[in-house]
Amino acid sequence: MKETLSSIAARTGFSVTTISRVLSGNAEKHRISKETIEKVLKDAREHNYSPSLVAQSLRTNKTNTIGLLLPSIANPYFADVASVVISEVHRRGFTAIVIDTMEDEKNFNDSASLLLSRRVDGIIAVPCGTDCTLIESINDNYLPVVLIDRYYDNSHLSFVTTNNHKGGLMATRHLIGMGHKKIACIQGTITSNPSKERVRGYREAMTEAGFDEHIRIVGNEFSIQNGYLETKLLLESANPPTAIFTLSNTITLGALKAIREAALKIPEDISIISFDNYTYMDFLEPPVTRIGQPTEDMAKLAIKILFDRIESVPNSTSQLKLSPSLIAGESIKGI
Repeated sequence: MKETLSSIAARTGFSVTTISRVLSGNAEKHRISKETIEKVLKDAREHNYSPSLVAQSLRTNKTNTIGLLLPSIANPYFADVASVVISEVHRRGFTAIVIDTMEDEKNFNDSASLLLSRRVDGIIAVPCGTDCTLIESINDNYLPVVLIDRYYDNSHLSFVTTNNHKGGLMATRHLIGMGHKKIACIQGTITSNPSKERVRGYREAMTEAGFDEHIRIVGNEFSIQNGYLETKLLLESANPPTAIFTLSNTITLGALKAIREAALKIPEDISIISFDNYTYMDFLEPPVTRIGQPTEDMAKLAIKILFDRIESVPNSTSQLKLSPSLIAGESIKGI
């Protein structure tokens, strides 16, 4: 038989109201004695009492769940983001519902609507596409939304991201400082704000060095396949680059495969610098120089902003860009 508040009340002799106050964590507020609390909790544990989340949510208007929308769980970067978010949510006594939107704007909007219907208490999202109408409406009228990694231009939604423009500048200036000027850039999803900002940094660094004629931007998605195909085309072109700036870890992996197939050596024959920091890059041969993102800090800040909203801390939009870092490897040779 399913345990209820009434069955606990019948065994302990306390009222259903008292039982409810103890099990909902409001005993101290109602000055219920320590002895009563211990008896109720002991009985609930012994009889495996499990409260109805639906009934609880109707009483408190909360489900203790958070929605997390990611464009690709297969991407190690977003897997890292998910790991930190889930850990932080769990630490606060909440559960995360994770949905892979497959880098598709319609899937993103459908998934956001689904989370709304599931009565989640808030949403952390890596957006897809450029239309923020639906997600802004959810944030303004129903529940708080905080964006992570990406954001919409000219939107009031809170976000936490890396300063991708600064990272693009750092990477390109580093290559230029090593003597390179024929530097190709393999970008990610064209509508993605991080990709656009990294490309902007690349362009700016090339222009300030007087290398406008050598600006070369190719690619269209954050995938291994994109890195592989674009690198093959670059290497087989009439004027191949001496260095490649890959805008994600996945693009880098594809580029490394193409370079290896061309029987070229890094950095003797071609140099490479990547965006994203992963331990495995130190175990590649050679270790890859890259721009590291403060992924853990980003996720923790996004969660803090979201829970401040959930807990009715006075609402103010937070739009944060955290500084990246240059992590030296052995994949760049001076020329």
